[in-house]
Amino acid sequence: MIKTLSLVTVLAPLLGSLITGFSGKLVGRRKVHWVTIILMSISFLSAFWVFMLVVVKNGHYYGTIYTWGISGACHFTVGFMVDSLTAVMMLIVTSISLIVHIYSTGYMAGDLGYQRFFSYMSMFTFVMLILVSANNFFQLFFGWEGVGLVSYLLIGFWFEKESASAASLKAFLVNRSGDFGLILGIAAILDYFGSLDYHTVFSAASAISQITISIFPGFHWSVITVICILFFISAMGKSAQIPLHVWLPESMEGPTPISALIHAATMVTAGVFLVARMSPLFELSQVALSMVLIIGATTALLAGLLAFVEFDIKRVIAFSTMSQLGYMMAANGASAYAAGIFHLLTHACFKALLFLSAGSVIIALHHEQDMRKMGNLRKYLPVTYVSFLIGALSLAAIPPFAGFYSKDAIIEAVFHSKIPGAQYAYICLLLGVFVTGYYIFRAFFLTFHTSERITPEFKPIKESSWNMQGSQWILVIPSVILGAILIYWILYREPNLLGSSIRVLPRYNVLKMMRSEFHNVFYMVYHSVVTLGFWASALGIFSAWLMTIARPHIPKLLRQRLPWLHQILVAKYGFDKLNWFVFVRGGRALANFFFRVGDLKILDHFIVDGSGRNITRVARLMRRLQSGYLYHYVFIMILGLLTFLIWLVLA
Repeated sequence: MIKTLSLVTVLAPLLGSLITGFSGKLVGRRKVHWVTIILMSISFLSAFWVFMLVVVKNGHYYGTIYTWGISGACHFTVGFMVDSLTAVMMLIVTSISLIVHIYSTGYMAGDLGYQRFFSYMSMFTFVMLILVSANNFFQLFFGWEGVGLVSYLLIGFWFEKESASAASLKAFLVNRSGDFGLILGIAAILDYFGSLDYHTVFSAASAISQITISIFPGFHWSVITVICILFFISAMGKSAQIPLHVWLPESMEGPTPISALIHAATMVTAGVFLVARMSPLFELSQVALSMVLIIGATTALLAGLLAFVEFDIKRVIAFSTMSQLGYMMAANGASAYAAGIFHLLTHACFKALLFLSAGSVIIALHHEQDMRKMGNLRKYLPVTYVSFLIGALSLAAIPPFAGFYSKDAIIEAVFHSKIPGAQYAYICLLLGVFVTGYYIFRAFFLTFHTSERITPEFKPIKESSWNMQGSQWILVIPSVILGAILIYWILYREPNLLGSSIRVLPRYNVLKMMRSEFHNVFYMVYHSVVTLGFWASALGIFSAWLMTIARPHIPKLLRQRLPWLHQILVAKYGFDKLNWFVFVRGGRALANFFFRVGDLKILDHFIVDGSGRNITRVARLMRRLQSGYLYHYVFIMILGLLTFLIWLVLA
């Protein structure tokens, strides 16, 4: 039953993508979205059924669906590993995708690429489901690369815009850079384990961890450490961790529903999922865990700071995604994988809500995204005002909204962690709470409060269509209550909701330490008013109110007093300039060098032209031998005969 339902879950979006992609004209523009929505609904219902069978009834499926090929002892197969982690990911991917599909019928109504859009959306869902359901690294690789490819198509959906084409190419290239880590990691898995099957690899991991290799002379590394670092480099690309984060803000060039799907449930969560899925390997490498923890916490803080100087409403939310992914990664690094997945679930709901609310604002203002041209929109968009506020409160971790429970659990887990770098990470995450409260409510106040700065061409302003509003209200519910419902089951119940799909060594099990401190949800909310996290968030919200409404001149004053800091944030820490200088200009300089030296001098001048010159020289030499004088030929014959006789005697 689980196998069949999993097949339906995965293949239904693929069928919808193929029908709308190849038969869209036959179906018709008015009906094309119904094909994908109906098939996405089937996928969601199947995923929900799988969730009930696996999580509630303790079901499980691990098996091969199809064998691609066999090379020696290695089998290249397509199969499913449907445990509680897979069931949770399937449910969140299909549910958010279905909601975004429904929302898109209103947002993309007048777009010329309507059919192509829905085809890409369904394909995006399919490849993400392939990734999360895989039971081997071969299938994982195809899902991983598929997500990267379809994201390229979606970010560059409006390819006639130069900025969209550049953004899609940037996202593709940065992710491909990170993907080398996955390729090398899988190659190392195949070399040392002799198999690409998850079960085989995880079972042998403890024994393989004793093997060391020397990457640099005098430095011996555990094979498991090297593999985990390679996998994490790949995860850094997909989940936009510093320094492979530069593509994520640019992804806002795509349509807003795509931003919601990428940032809430698909591409960017793939890296977090990969680290959690590979927990049997990461638990055997403290070095890799420490790396995940430190980079995740650093990203959580630094990405949030970038939103301080951003005025594009979608990019503010994009920077918040980078920051929240940092929290999830930090949880994984602290071996609190369940807390990371918990935050992934709550984040998927309130982040999709924020993006869809932002989309309603953008549609109402005829695709204007600059918050400096907004203000007082609560007067015109009351429904969007409430939905954005709820999403902002959840993102800022204000109790009792969903984001509070998951983010608070991550901060506490890092506080209890004994992994090297945990103290640094704790400080970063705590500061990140203040930063989050500030930037999201800065965006909220600039958009819906403050003085009205809307120019006449944007009027009349009205709420979006019923399907767009309905999608927002569906997401409001889990953004409020999901955290309270899940916190006990996913974190503190023994065994928890994720069960054996996550493996944690006893010495790293911080959630077990936290279990004794948890009483119930009401006590947690009551106790939150004396925690540093709550007051940090409250201070951030108050600071946003102070600097946008009460004392709006303060930001300008700070820019004048601290111009260097403002420039650093505007330049996004210089990563784009560094990449341009090293990779773009450096790549062009290297290409020009190879062109001048390799192509012009060696290939053209020496080989192509040189071969012609050498043939001419040889021909001239041969022409001298063909003089036409008989005594020349006799002399050569005698010389040849003497040479032969000398060789014969010496031999």
